[in-house]
Amino acid sequence: MMNVLVTGSNGQLASCIKDLAKRDTSLNFIYTDYQELDICDLKQVEVFFKSNQKIDYCINCAAYTAVDKAESEVEKTFEINAQGAKNLAIVCSEFDTVLIQVSTDFVFDGEKTEPYTETDVANPISVYGASKLQGEVEIKKIVKKQFIIRTSWLYSEHGNNFMKTMLRLAETRDEISVVSDQIGTPTYAGDLANVILKIITSNTRSFGLYHYSNEGETSWYDFAKAIFEASNLKIKVNAIKTEAYPTPAKRPVYSVMDKTKIKSVLKMKTLDWQDSLKKAIASNK
Repeated sequence: MMNVLVTGSNGQLASCIKDLAKRDTSLNFIYTDYQELDICDLKQVEVFFKSNQKIDYCINCAAYTAVDKAESEVEKTFEINAQGAKNLAIVCSEFDTVLIQVSTDFVFDGEKTEPYTETDVANPISVYGASKLQGEVEIKKIVKKQFIIRTSWLYSEHGNNFMKTMLRLAETRDEISVVSDQIGTPTYAGDLANVILKIITSNTRSFGLYHYSNEGETSWYDFAKAIFEASNLKIKVNAIKTEAYPTPAKRPVYSVMDKTKIKSVLKMKTLDWQDSLKKAIASNK
């Protein structure tokens, strides 16, 4: 039986992995949050790997994801997203462990008008995006057996995310305003978790960088409307421009990603974002 370490175990992606793991007993999961394993402490990571049974895969779900707060907590953001990823890469290389790193569409500046491929040049416009890109760079330099999966607009029935925020707002408001000029693809964390577990169980050795999100594209405004529609909630949603809702961190105007590589090389299916939203809403009840 393969042993799989999951860092950041209290986050939404790790929570979705836990949900799937209940149905699959072919893998032995070791879940850690920063209290059990601080990925920013290289010595602690080494000791953890030495003191546990052989770890075959490490899924790094630990990340600093507060995009706006990151603009004023630069050092902390880079410590977790870049140095933490580097530490895991060093130890995974030492122990012959496959590292699966989750990255983001925010590594792009959003100036394209067609989906981004893995060969497009990254040019982050936020501290968060820059820190995640640095994490990618460190991993590529250090460990050969690695999968870096960029995803976008992650949400689920777990943790804090756009879907949960919209549903919470709907409890106290009958009208909200949402940005309509940022275009991307919502990704259900349950679908991403499923893809990650398939990478492990298939034992593929097609290591490298991949883009994965659900299919299609939308704006935050239309995403919000779809959330309320799928939840049978009556709430008025107003479309506003980005400049009407200033935030500390800049967001890419367009960050849709091309999934051709993951579909062809790893034979992974990508589901329509609207269908996956319905699954998430159903699981949230």
